[in-house]
Amino acid sequence: MPAVSDTSPLLGLSAIGQLELLQEQFGAVFIPQAVLDELKIETGFRGTSVIQNALSDGWLEVHEIQNKPLAQALSLELDKGESEAITLAMDLSVEMIVMDERIGRERARIMGLKTVGVLGVLLNAKKRGKIDSLKSAMQDLRNEIGFFISDELYERILKQAGESK
Repeated sequence: MPAVSDTSPLLGLSAIGQLELLQEQFGAVFIPQAVLDELKIETGFRGTSVIQNALSDGWLEVHEIQNKPLAQALSLELDKGESEAITLAMDLSVEMIVMDERIGRERARIMGLKTVGVLGVLLNAKKRGKIDSLKSAMQDLRNEIGFFISDELYERILKQAGESK
């Protein structure tokens, strides 16, 4: 089942060397132009070469949004990448969106989309035996890109993964 992704999951997973988890879990991943722009893949930021490879390999695809009025309406509350990602999911009738921002996820769910964030992708990978340590992956997110994970969420995810004490 394909998914549409927002910027932060792509940056986070690529920075810790786990971008391929998106391909394993969703096959094809679609992004709008605004997300591609936010990724700034030409900058050489950690992980951007992996994103360039995913685009070249074809499993990460850029699509133009069609419903510009919807994107504009969503942009009253969300940033451009989130607005266009939700719009693209609606345009393509893709029911899964990979997004970390709480308000964006809430808007996506209101519109009938299923959501998962980078931690959900990592938890899924742990349960499927694709990564050895969810704790290590979450620490890498925190250390490499300053990804915020509350202590409560951190412990809850570790417990779900069977890694808590």
